[in-house]
Amino acid sequence: MTSPALQRSFVDARLHVVTGKGGTGKTTVAAALALALAAQGRRVLIAEVEGRQGISQTFDVPPLGDDEVRLITDPSGGELWGLSVDAKAALLEYLQTFYKLGRAGSALEKVGAIDFATTIAPGVRDVLLIGKVYEAAGRTTGNRRGQGQLAFDSVVLDAPPTGRAVRFLNVNKEVADIAKVGPIRGQADSITRMLRARSTLVHIVTLLEEMPVQETVDALREIGDAGFGLGALVVNLEREPMLDEAARKEVQTSADAALEDRVRGELVEAGIRPTGPMVRGLLSEARDHAARLDLEDELRAEIAAQDLPVLHLPRVAAGVEAGGLRVLARSLTEQGVA
Repeated sequence: MTSPALQRSFVDARLHVVTGKGGTGKTTVAAALALALAAQGRRVLIAEVEGRQGISQTFDVPPLGDDEVRLITDPSGGELWGLSVDAKAALLEYLQTFYKLGRAGSALEKVGAIDFATTIAPGVRDVLLIGKVYEAAGRTTGNRRGQGQLAFDSVVLDAPPTGRAVRFLNVNKEVADIAKVGPIRGQADSITRMLRARSTLVHIVTLLEEMPVQETVDALREIGDAGFGLGALVVNLEREPMLDEAARKEVQTSADAALEDRVRGELVEAGIRPTGPMVRGLLSEARDHAARLDLEDELRAEIAAQDLPVLHLPRVAAGVEAGGLRVLARSLTEQGVA
């Protein structure tokens, strides 16, 4: 079912920032979102900034670099392009763009200044990484930024995990507080405006598990307080319950003897010779599963209480490599991602 709130939130969005606790599948969700947008006839860029080559692995293509590579051409006419931002290359590009260093940039690299700036100097790495995403999101076909048509209709950023997402997104505000004038201050202000604009949404990926949900709730508060626009909560890897409501209640309330007799009878009907340990083991697993379903219901209620659109993605048994990514993309489209 399509959520009106979700449709409204996606109407003006161009930059989709996808974050989540490590292990929740945020790269897969970012890829599915990008694919869903491309399937609507858009030219979409998916970018990563952590150097893990998660995008290339998800789409089963060679490792990505600083040049955008077309990953998919959709029958709708849409295109999906991929980019893996490297801080060192981004710094050299930045120095050439603003300071025309040319060969001097290569000299800095030889003496280790580039490595120092991108690996040791606090915050510089994040400034460079998000600056490259800013450039791609605002690039146009004209001679100057803002002239002509946008190169990409939508940009999906596979961002750092929620633990450092706000620091990553907010780094240019900190730069602007230090650099009072000049091109560094100007670009920092421009990037901050882009990230806080209505056209940028931060989506958080979670699982129906206690720690990811708690971290998601904390991240929502932190991201909102920092002034960034919140998009959707994505509940990933949802499993179909093996017990319906009636069976769950029966497992939790019926007497052991009655349940054991019923399970034993159903096993016999299925052509299986039941033993005592087998029957008791099945009942123990059923009770554990029922308790798990109760917990998931509580976590769903906690997610729903955050008053944001919620998207649900199933666990794909065959994996994302065997067509599962398109299954997830279709699911997002059916739920109103547009």
